[in-house]
Amino acid sequence: MGTFERYLTLWVALCIVAGVVLGAVLPGPFQALGRMEVAQVNIPVALLVWAMIVPMLLRVDFGAMAQVTRHWRGIAVTLGVNWLVKPFSMALLGWLFIGWLFRPWLPEGQIDSYIAGLILLAAAPCTAMVFVWSRLTDGEPNFTLSQVALNDAIMVLAFAPVVGLLLGLSAIAVPWDTLLLSVLLYIIVPVVAAQLWRRSLLAAGGEGALQRVLKVLHPVSLAALLATLVLLFGFQGEQILAQPVVILLLAVPILIQVYFNAGLAYLLNRQCGSAHSVAGPSALIGASNFFELAVAAAISLFGFESGAALATVVGVLVEVPVMLSVVHLVMRTRGWYERGVGRTATG
Repeated sequence: MGTFERYLTLWVALCIVAGVVLGAVLPGPFQALGRMEVAQVNIPVALLVWAMIVPMLLRVDFGAMAQVTRHWRGIAVTLGVNWLVKPFSMALLGWLFIGWLFRPWLPEGQIDSYIAGLILLAAAPCTAMVFVWSRLTDGEPNFTLSQVALNDAIMVLAFAPVVGLLLGLSAIAVPWDTLLLSVLLYIIVPVVAAQLWRRSLLAAGGEGALQRVLKVLHPVSLAALLATLVLLFGFQGEQILAQPVVILLLAVPILIQVYFNAGLAYLLNRQCGSAHSVAGPSALIGASNFFELAVAAAISLFGFESGAALATVVGVLVEVPVMLSVVHLVMRTRGWYERGVGRTATG
């Protein structure tokens, strides 16, 4: 893990401060950027999100899906956690904590929006940072690549229906036209563009050419992430200063769902007899979120100043320290895990 990724939480915290200060000192430029919309899509944010997402998707080889059957148990566990458990468990935690337990300490007009943001955060499995988590857990690289490729393919079809279902169950109006437009702009277009670019690079210069471009684009992707966060907090600054406890309260259901889903995937893999090199990345993929997509969709659906946008950004804030703690737990329990797999194999 590079220095930037290791201290991502620090950079996000600094972006919070910078965004709040700049939003208070220079409200005019922020408001002008917020008005730059076409069909409910904010153009500056769309460009920043593409700058974040396309370099990540360049790493994904959809041809790796041919290897899915090699680790079918781990694949099945991760898919089940990602698509049948995580979005629904997050919605349940959102209703429990944000809609009920924490309601007295939250602005009443934003309750539904906060829950919507949590749902958006959980409805898309992580794409980029998973490769980092997999390396840190001595994960099987072919499993990780095939799992990420399969999740990205499923996300094209499943993201909008899952989000629409859970927003509807939460009695939140679903702007289907905007939701489908978000899927087109932030999933389909980047996936197609990245794969066409990847193929052209490999055809022209092989793996070396691809790696050189990725090296150049990596800082661009990170800069785009930080710029997006500064914009968000420039608009959210007034709310945060008025109710700083909101961030802490929103972090509670996010933390619970991460540990719950990671633990569930890890235990199910152990029960199925998967190797630890599969169970480790499976647990991390099952718990982490594609927060770049969640942030973009929240802004498109509910706006810069919405509770949904703030909830997705809290996911960015807690991502690295929480996932590193899961990596630590996975590695510390390796002996216990492998003893259990041994009994499963002989039983």
